[in-house]
Amino acid sequence: MYQGEYQLIGSELSFFTRKLEAQLRYQQVPWRYLYKTEERKAELEARAGTHFIPLLQTPDKWLLQDTIAIGPMLSERFNERAVIPTTPLQRACCFILEDAFNHWLGRVCVHSRWCYPDNVDWVGIRFGANLILGRSIDTPFSEAELKQLAPIGPMMFEGFGKQVCEVNGVGPEQGDAVRGDFNNMLAALGDHLSLHRFLLGDRPCLADFALAGASKAHFITDPEPLSWLEEHREMLTRYTNQFFDGQPLEKGEWLDGDTLPDTLTGLLGYFEGSYFKAATNNIAAGLAGEKYYEYDCGFGPTKARTQKRLNQARLHVKDELNRIGANDNAEIQTYFAGRDILEYYLD
Repeated sequence: MYQGEYQLIGSELSFFTRKLEAQLRYQQVPWRYLYKTEERKAELEARAGTHFIPLLQTPDKWLLQDTIAIGPMLSERFNERAVIPTTPLQRACCFILEDAFNHWLGRVCVHSRWCYPDNVDWVGIRFGANLILGRSIDTPFSEAELKQLAPIGPMMFEGFGKQVCEVNGVGPEQGDAVRGDFNNMLAALGDHLSLHRFLLGDRPCLADFALAGASKAHFITDPEPLSWLEEHREMLTRYTNQFFDGQPLEKGEWLDGDTLPDTLTGLLGYFEGSYFKAATNNIAAGLAGEKYYEYDCGFGPTKARTQKRLNQARLHVKDELNRIGANDNAEIQTYFAGRDILEYYLD
């Protein structure tokens, strides 16, 4: 591969930009930010063929999109700090948890950001720092800049935020359900992170970057979700900031003998009753040609738009599970026995 610097193109308030940033930082990849400003927007989208962020420009001039594909590529290129385990059970959990965090946390991210007017105003100014001023959200604003950027939040809400909440079934009327489910995740996560530094032990994997990315871009940054954390605030802040505080992370190791932390079962149980329920219904409805589907994770029925991407992500994980022979692996079968998770991917 070519030696040189990678460019991370995106926004500091973007879940998946921050997800990729966390991986670049942990793997000690030489990189720098290139904010996707209004000035650069047309050229970047023409080159990439998409309006989505993040983009990653490699030293060999590839312009890549989709962290699901970028993550394994970087893990292989910088394999001294690989972020995908080689042992079957740990590898299976790495991809399963990445999928769950990638696609379930987004509901909380968009609801908590766009359904609360004060939060909309706050993030709009910070989006403006990247988009208009081409600088970090951490740089203080002048009074003139605050006035200049004030309209951005309401404009983004009308042009994007309101619709994305409706599509995902997390509009203002779903506030109690979103927050209740989020609290369930925080409880399971708190039990786990009280004993382990990362999801699979003392070394981060792809799934950690998804959790850290959502947390850095939203949960410990936006005022609204930050106010929800309560007793979990210190836990999630500590976990997240270790990726972003500018200090190199120790390499660490996953547990010996292809074992997993006992506390991980609580987190998998949470996802079994939330993400996998919703995703199963989503995919079934989509394959039947239906535009909407319903699910209930214990807070009443929720109606949302079907998304083809969930099945594409499922098939990606299915391919990884087939590579390691999950159907014939006794440890994997035993670990997931009594859950519907493997069946979700392999059936």
